[in-house]
Amino acid sequence: MRRRRLRPALTRLLALADRRQLAFGCILAVVTVLAGIALLGLSGWFITATALAGLVPATALAFDVFAPAAGIRLLALGRTGARYGERLVTHDATLALLARLRGQVFRHYAQPGAARELFARPARLLFRLTNDIDALESLYLRLLVPLAAALGTALAAAVALGLLAPWLGLGLALVLAGAGLGIPVLAARAGRRPARRRALGLEALRARTVDLVDGQADLAMAGRLAAAREAALAADRYLAAADDRLNRIETAAGLALGLAAALVLAGVLLAVGHLAGQGAIDAPLAAFAVLVALAVMEPFAALRRGAVEIGRSLLALDRLGPALDGTAPVPPLPAPAGGAALRLDRVSLTHAGAASPVFADLTLSVAPGEIVALIGPSGAGKSSLLALVAGEIAAAWGRVETLPAALLTQQSQVFRDSLAGNLRLADPAAGDGDLMAALDAAGLGDDVRALPAGLSTMLGDGGLGLSGGQMRRLALARLIQRKVPVWLLDEPTEALDEATAADVLARIARRAQGRTVVIATHLRREAAFADRLVEIGGGGIRRQARKGEAAFEDMLAGLRSARASGVAPGNG
Repeated sequence: MRRRRLRPALTRLLALADRRQLAFGCILAVVTVLAGIALLGLSGWFITATALAGLVPATALAFDVFAPAAGIRLLALGRTGARYGERLVTHDATLALLARLRGQVFRHYAQPGAARELFARPARLLFRLTNDIDALESLYLRLLVPLAAALGTALAAAVALGLLAPWLGLGLALVLAGAGLGIPVLAARAGRRPARRRALGLEALRARTVDLVDGQADLAMAGRLAAAREAALAADRYLAAADDRLNRIETAAGLALGLAAALVLAGVLLAVGHLAGQGAIDAPLAAFAVLVALAVMEPFAALRRGAVEIGRSLLALDRLGPALDGTAPVPPLPAPAGGAALRLDRVSLTHAGAASPVFADLTLSVAPGEIVALIGPSGAGKSSLLALVAGEIAAAWGRVETLPAALLTQQSQVFRDSLAGNLRLADPAAGDGDLMAALDAAGLGDDVRALPAGLSTMLGDGGLGLSGGQMRRLALARLIQRKVPVWLLDEPTEALDEATAADVLARIARRAQGRTVVIATHLRREAAFADRLVEIGGGGIRRQARKGEAAFEDMLAGLRSARASGVAPGNG
């Protein structure tokens, strides 16, 4: 089953690469190794032949030193150039492939379904974009390229020695196929499980360490700090054990290849000694054969690292397989017909693992310029409805139509970047004047002007440097930058004090003129802002009422006030 998954994943991975560049890199690797072996063999032949020719004056005068010397220089320059070209081409091909793969993986995990699955474990996405993708470079740089060089070397060496004696070339080919390829294959089989364990241990160690650092205050309050620390240490021990096992396998493979190289050299020495004793070859050719045998195992030794790491690469390929499908970007939701700003027609939605659907046959229409507040108990599906309209999740059944919309979530992400950089997420082409206008509209302009660096002020992780109220205003300014007709607001004043919340709502009201606004809320002050209240629950719409109707006031009275929601002062 797993092989059936890996084969198409490998095919899709190669489809992202420049295959001609990959092939050219392998050819250069073969040329590099062959030039090195030929250089060693020709040098040995030349030194031996020169020494023998010098014993007899007449032979010394007739011996041509220029052609072999030119060949040696040519091989030396060719080896250097091929080595440089091989490194340049193979690394460029690999880095280009990994760059395209990262984009492909990121686009896959940015799809609505995959994005929400990863929301609970964001460390997994980081691991996929870093370690898993980096692990795939071994498939080409440490496996395919050395394998091409080793096979090319084995073929060339077998042919070269076969010209001296066919049985010698055939014997060398059999030994190289058996030992040179067999030992890396055995190392790959032995290292597959510990390589997988190493990858899983590294992921666990990273996740547990991040949890320990980020949640140390909560863990200490709950008395779980020591347990969390021990969990991280356990992951570290698991990783160390896998590393130790892999190092032992690689060392054993290196030792076995070294013994195989010694046996090859000894066998060729005996063979050329036999041939020289029979007069089949002379001393320079014997020296050539011995030096070729001395270097012929070197390319196979380079295979052992890639062979040992193949388990990690195959695990990464297996886990990245779904992201290699070339998932097309989700198209924008269609615009509603009949003059509505957004419409949900008989929509059904069930979250993965949930026993009951969030919505079943829900229908809702919102007119242009209308302000609608979605109310209902926690878990009723208010935020899910906004996510449907925003295109973050897809309905299992039914049709969702909307004009272009922007979503203000409960906790808008503020990145480690400048204020300007955070604002330009909404409009990359916006100038500083546009950004300040948005900040003024959100009530944050004066605060930014008071900062020494102004818009260039750098923020820390999670908006460090801003208060809760300021971060909410920054998120509102980013929303204002989006020139869209529909705003989706998910509890826009949650955790803000009364004064700040009132100011934020007033600014939203001013900027929302002519726009359609849908607010998900459980607070009375936010719901009072709406033209219509829609109560969500039980998988659909329980009731709804427009402002001015008795039911509107009754529904409004059932909501919590900010004081009842436990909002603390000082969040402005």
